[in-house]
Order: sequence, then structure tokens, then C-alpha cells
Amino acid sequence: MGKFNFLDWLAMIIMIIGALNWGLVGVFNFNIVEYIFGIGAVATKIVYIVVGLAALYGIAMLFKCFKGC
Repeated sequence: MGKFNFLDWLAMIIMIIGALNWGLVGVFNFNIVEYIFGIGAVATKIVYIVVGLAALYGIAMLFKCFKGC
């Protein structure tokens, strides 16, 4: 894979944080995002949206790499 730019790194870090949160939910039934921001809070929804957008960006990065990094 080619060099990562700032947005690539940011998306990767956000995806890792999101994945770790889901790991905590799966193993310990503990959602750190809801713990920090509250269940159903606007900030919680924003965090989920940002993680989802980062994942979409990560998918785009993956397809870009398949075409040639």
C-alpha cells in the first residue's frame, strides 16, 4: 500500500477505535461510547456516524489499493 495521508491515518485510527468498542461490547457487554456520552445522546450518535463514515472511507481506500496503490 502506498503512503497514507492525514485523512487515511485519521480514518484508520477511528476504525480501530470503533472496532475496539465493538470488541468490548461483544466480550464484556460494555459500550464505552455510551458510557462516556450516554445512551441515545446526540454525541453518541455523532460518534457512531463518524465511525461509519471512516469505515466507508476505508472501503474506498481498499478499492483504490486494488486498482493499484
